[in-house]
Amino acid sequence: MTDLMNSVIEAHGGLDRYRRFRSATAHFRSGGALWAVKNQEGIFSQAAVRVDLRRQHASHYPFTAPDLRTSFTAQRVSVESDTGEVKAERLDPRAAFAGHVLETPWDDLHVAYFAGYAMWTYLTSPFTFASPDFVAEELPPVAEDGQSLNRLKVTFPDHIATHCREQTFYFDQDGLLRRHDYTAEVINAGPAAHYCSDYREFGGIMVATRRRVYPLGADGVVARDLELVTIDIDSVLFA
Repeated sequence: MTDLMNSVIEAHGGLDRYRRFRSATAHFRSGGALWAVKNQEGIFSQAAVRVDLRRQHASHYPFTAPDLRTSFTAQRVSVESDTGEVKAERLDPRAAFAGHVLETPWDDLHVAYFAGYAMWTYLTSPFTFASPDFVAEELPPVAEDGQSLNRLKVTFPDHIATHCREQTFYFDQDGLLRRHDYTAEVINAGPAAHYCSDYREFGGIMVATRRRVYPLGADGVVARDLELVTIDIDSVLFA
C-alpha cells in the first residue's frame, strides 16, 4: 500500500478492525433530483441496505412494498419477497442501461442495480483499495474551501460493478474522505462530485453520514446549486 492509502484506511478504522466484520447494515434516506428524473421519487425516503464486506452483494429493504427487498451482484439483480420468492430478475444488469440518457426512466431493477453497487462502493471504501485487484495512485494534493486535500486515483477491477473504472478520492489532513469524483456511466450525464461529511463512528469504523452529489463541469467547477443525490445515514451496524 502507498503511505497515503495506509493512512486513510487507518483513519477510517483500520484494516484489521474492518476485516473482523462480514456485513454492514445502514438505515438511511435518499433524495435529490435524480430520483424524480428517473420516475422513482421517494423510492428510498426511508430504507435500509445490507452490504457484504467479503464479496460484492447488497440488498435494499423495504423496496416498493413492506415485504420486498432487492438482491444485487454484478452479474444479477432481482426483487424478492421476504421468503425468497423472486418477483423480478435481470441477468447482466448493466447491459440494460445501454443507450440511456439522463431523462431515460428507470424500472425497479435499474434502481436496484444502481443503488446496490453505489451503496456497496460507499460503505466499503477506502478498505477495498487494499485488495490486490484494486490499483491506487497518489495524485498531487489540491486546495478546496480553504483546506488541502490529498488525492488517490483508484482503478476498480473489471469484476466489480461501480460508477466507472477510474475514480478520484479526496482526503482531509485527518485522513477522512471528503470528496469522491466519478462518472456514473449508467446515468450517462457526465462527471459528478460527491461530498462526504458529518462523520460518526460505528463499531470502530468512521462513516460519513451526510453525502451530497453535484454535477461536475468540464471546467472543474462543481454546480452546488443542484443536488443530484442526497444520502443521510441514521445508523450503521457492522457485524
